[in-house]
Amino acid sequence: MSYTIPAPHPLPEVDIIRPYITDVVRSLELSGVKVDRSWLDPMGPLDATIVFGSRALVWNEWTGWTIGAFISGQQGTRTILGNPTNLLDTIEPLPDVVADAVVNVIYLALIPNTDDTSTFIDA
Repeated sequence: MSYTIPAPHPLPEVDIIRPYITDVVRSLELSGVKVDRSWLDPMGPLDATIVFGSRALVWNEWTGWTIGAFISGQQGTRTILGNPTNLLDTIEPLPDVVADAVVNVIYLALIPNTDDTSTFIDA
């Protein structure tokens, strides 16, 4: 199995997060999520992006993980997400916890909305 892990960043202050982001990429792959690419982004805050399909995860040191539709981004520029949603309520959750949350979001997005109660008869 190959992992699309982030390349080393030339700034040691940014590269310090690479082991954590690498572990998250590996956990995603082991959970069945095909990661297309990942990178470390600028400081202020430190952040990183993991792209899979039409979605992306963005981590930053101030708010933790956010998931959304990947609009644009690359190493050296901020990633733009469509419909961004905070994924977890901690800044640096364990990589397996991140992967489980992503799998749950993907799974829930595939379930059709069955909340239509108009077919029920109130007796």
